[in-house]
Amino acid sequence: MLELCARSGLVKVGVVSVDGTKIEASATHHQNRSYQQIAEEIVKEAAEIDALEDELYGEARGDELPEGFRTQTERRARFREAKQALEQERKAKAKPVPRDRQKRLSECKKRLEEDLELERRVAKEHEQWRKRGVAKDGSRRMTGHNRKPRPLPTEPTGKINTTDPDSRNLKTTRGFIQGYNAQAVVTEEQVVIAADISTESLDTANLEPMVEAACEALEAAGVSDTPGVVLADAGYWKNDAIEAIVNNGIQTLIAPDADSRREPRPGRRGGLYDFVRRILKTEWGKQLYLRRQGSVESVFGQIKSNRGVRRFQRRGRLAVLAEWRLLTATHNLLKLNQHRLATA
Repeated sequence: MLELCARSGLVKVGVVSVDGTKIEASATHHQNRSYQQIAEEIVKEAAEIDALEDELYGEARGDELPEGFRTQTERRARFREAKQALEQERKAKAKPVPRDRQKRLSECKKRLEEDLELERRVAKEHEQWRKRGVAKDGSRRMTGHNRKPRPLPTEPTGKINTTDPDSRNLKTTRGFIQGYNAQAVVTEEQVVIAADISTESLDTANLEPMVEAACEALEAAGVSDTPGVVLADAGYWKNDAIEAIVNNGIQTLIAPDADSRREPRPGRRGGLYDFVRRILKTEWGKQLYLRRQGSVESVFGQIKSNRGVRRFQRRGRLAVLAEWRLLTATHNLLKLNQHRLATA
């Protein structure tokens, strides 16, 4: 779709904008469960299954081997197939959300346990560093050296959604929603050149990956130009990411502060922070930055308000990503159709 837009002269990347919008998941926040609640539900369902099997099988135990597992040769073949399938799953970055609730509960329980294990590993590394009082760069950081380490919980303390475990309870300007953070890179002609899904409320980590995705998409569509200037709001401010993009020959204009902040942040003074604040005070900088609203925010308004897409229909990050890219591709199709009608 991007290639068709490029052939019609719609893909001009002198100025592009990056932004994200929160879209509700096909799940409700009422299905967020703690580790204890998930464990209790698993035990309850297991007991119900046992009682049902007793009624179905009578004297039989209900765990007899099915066809294909009853001989040694069949078992080895089945195990080889299962192992190959498992290896394929491990290669994937994300897995589809199971339809079976029992399987989803097990996956949710596993994820919470992994989170706790990660917390324990980080705490152990921090405790070792605290005892040495030496950071990785060789500097000594003795603050709180004599402070006792905070005891870790015996069970995971977080919550996870049992309908769509990939979705998150995200903060928006109108409160919290159970959903996803849909990301997009958009031209001034409101053509989407890259689309992705994040599960974090903050946009900070998405700047560099989205610009890289935009460059890859342009190359795949046969567009030789790379973005000249990238615009983004204060949620994308991250020094390392900005410097990496500039080092690749792409300029950025990213607000270092939210609109509500009048005075500069004390901890950010100097260098890139002060430089961008000076640019945004000039008339040229203000006018350039305002072009962001007319591009990417207009695209989100078109998709959510005019087309009525306020909730994803599918579940799981992979499925939601496919749905979001379909939405942005059809948005580009509508833009292409309008362009051809106007030039006919």
